[in-house]
Amino acid sequence: MNAATLTDIEDLSGSLAQRVYQSLREAILSMDYPPGTILRKGAICEQLGVSRSPVSEAIARLSAEGLVDVIPQSATKVSCFSMAEIREASFLREALELAAVARVAEQRSDEQLTQLTRNLRLQELLVEDRDFAGFYKTDEEFHALLMEFTGFPGVSSVASTVSLQLKRARMLLLPEEGRPAAAVREHKAVVDAIRMRDPVAAQSAMKLHLGRLITQIEPLESQHPTFFRSH
Repeated sequence: MNAATLTDIEDLSGSLAQRVYQSLREAILSMDYPPGTILRKGAICEQLGVSRSPVSEAIARLSAEGLVDVIPQSATKVSCFSMAEIREASFLREALELAAVARVAEQRSDEQLTQLTRNLRLQELLVEDRDFAGFYKTDEEFHALLMEFTGFPGVSSVASTVSLQLKRARMLLLPEEGRPAAAVREHKAVVDAIRMRDPVAAQSAMKLHLGRLITQIEPLESQHPTFFRSH
């Protein structure tokens, strides 16, 4: 385990266990801790300057999210990918986002449209600058805004949980040559449909956009076999 990649918990907020959880979760989702990485509590405690209790609590939360596998009397490892789970996550994410984008197209306010348009402009600038890490973050924010604009507080939380494994697998695709610019065009089609208050067009544009990701992820199983669970 490369403990040097953990974010300093002094830069995070919340309880001690919450901050340890955030630091470990970020390392896992960013693929700094790739699938199969052994998490040694002693090394984590030393790196973050904490006792074993908050580390154990953080690992329990990560286990509940499916990000780590705790093997009693053996080891704790970052969970490997399951293509079946990734396909299921893609299916659930699409169901949520299509419902969300239709609702937003029907009910959006001018302020919400402005926020989406500003986000889209920022995406364009980041792609021009070839700042793909920045683009990835702004891309995530774009989808989060759509969830938020449904007006249902629980939708954002469900969408975030559903997308965990997709987000992690997507990191293997970065930098995606040519893909960020294409994604911006697809996002623009979604925003244009929302601007026109056309839920059918918004869903069609979003379905096309989301379908691109799973098509890209599927070949990763043969390209990175050690990151995936054996059949």
